[in-house]
Amino acid sequence: MASKIIVVGAIEGQIQPVFSKISALHTKNAFALGLVIGNLFADPSTATPEDETTVQDLIYGKISIPLPMYFALGSHGLPQPVIDKIESSAGEVCENLFFLGKRTTNKTSEGIKIVALGGILDPNILGTSTDKYSPFYNETDAKVLKGANSADILVTSQWPAGIRIGSKVSPSPGDVPPEHQCLSGLCSTIKPRYHFSTSSVFFEREPFFHAPSESAPDAFCVTRFISLAPFGNPSKQKWIYAFTIDPTAAPPISISTGTTASPFTITSAQSSQKRSALPDQNTYRFSAGDSNGHYASNRRPNKRRRHDNAGPREPSECFFCLSSPTLATHLITSIGTDAYLTIAKGPLSASSTFPSLGFPCHILIIPLAHSPTLASISDVSARRSTYEEMQRYRSALQKMLAEKAAGKLGAVTWEVSRAGGVHTHWQFLPIASEMVRKGLVEAAFKVEAENVKYPAFVNKDVGDGAGEEDDFFRVLIWAPKEEGREAEETALTLPLDPSFRFDLQFGRRVLAKLLGLESRTHWMDCGQEEAEETKDVDSFKEAFKGYDFSLEE
Repeated sequence: MASKIIVVGAIEGQIQPVFSKISALHTKNAFALGLVIGNLFADPSTATPEDETTVQDLIYGKISIPLPMYFALGSHGLPQPVIDKIESSAGEVCENLFFLGKRTTNKTSEGIKIVALGGILDPNILGTSTDKYSPFYNETDAKVLKGANSADILVTSQWPAGIRIGSKVSPSPGDVPPEHQCLSGLCSTIKPRYHFSTSSVFFEREPFFHAPSESAPDAFCVTRFISLAPFGNPSKQKWIYAFTIDPTAAPPISISTGTTASPFTITSAQSSQKRSALPDQNTYRFSAGDSNGHYASNRRPNKRRRHDNAGPREPSECFFCLSSPTLATHLITSIGTDAYLTIAKGPLSASSTFPSLGFPCHILIIPLAHSPTLASISDVSARRSTYEEMQRYRSALQKMLAEKAAGKLGAVTWEVSRAGGVHTHWQFLPIASEMVRKGLVEAAFKVEAENVKYPAFVNKDVGDGAGEEDDFFRVLIWAPKEEGREAEETALTLPLDPSFRFDLQFGRRVLAKLLGLESRTHWMDCGQEEAEETKDVDSFKEAFKGYDFSLEE
């Protein structure tokens, strides 16, 4: 269903006159919602007593807001009373006024998906910016939002690099704000229908189309980039914009007159820059067990679905999506172009399990794309590059083990691939090389499957899973090359018949028995204090830094 939306540029504290105008327009147009792009409030460092009174009037409901309005973070911070109110009321400043957040994915009640990245670029920030209200972001913040996969509306306070390329209506050079490549990569990846930003003048670029994907060769995702001038600007540039959007509408199958090719000259895969591991102090949980939710996928429509206790369906609700507004990243150790690494929450192994390492080394390899399986990533090239980078991370981890443990440690990587899952991922755990070479690991998985009356394992690897008709459980068992012995690798695949209920802890349970760690079978029984987790993260990062390709220039 189509919705009317009104968007305004920076207000800079002139809240009463702006919302009076919006109220008058809303009476005639019945907007579903509105957006404020740029600074809603005056700069706290230069705020006048009048500005402070306006803030108090707003918080206490003395200024009427006639429809749901969402505001982004602009070039300066928010007044402290506003921050306090947001913190105490889940993002609501007053009735009908909501903070989008600095780096978030939101979905409105109308089904409109809004991705927001506020503030100005500060390359000196390491990892993701952890202050939710600081008006600064870095390239990693833009990177993590790519996990949203798509958007109806993208909101940034700065321009993407190259946005003027191919346009006949570019503003004069003196009016062009700073442009940033990381925003180009974000826009190219999530392909929003509308991308709103702010500047000193109004600029509406011609619509541009993104290249069709292999899975949808006849569809053209089109983006409209609009930058609004601030309210009350002396040159009378346009500061208000209204449009209608239907979030359920399919992408056009033909290119309309006046639409240009995408101005961005690099793909999201080429925009990766040097990254550091990400410090954070929040309490986001990366569990070492698989998600217990279920995801309604459009893939394999003939398969029976489970819809009871449905799990998170949006990136903003998903435990593994970097675009989640509740994201805390103190367990993340590396972010690549299409995947990332994190230390498992509640790891099966302890710091003492592998003395040659000194840390648990129970690792999750997680795609940035929010998808229940690798095979259900609709864009073929994205699926292939994601699978290849996950394999690259696995190879890097194996190389680290081979050198740090002098060939004494191999590894097991396992995956549950279910069309009814939430966000696919691999789990990686070291294990004694001798157990691998003697066939004990392979036998353990096969015997346990037989004991619980699962179908028999087959010795094959299924790659990215695109060729499989059914769900599956996969195990990759590896031992390194050592003196007189070649490296060994065995791939096992267990087809998951929908007629039986598969234990999502199966892989962990098998390895717990092999390692004599039955008391640690469930991740919730292996909780650590954040200080312990941080110590393990730091130890792992120190050991892995020489193998982490994401840190390469």
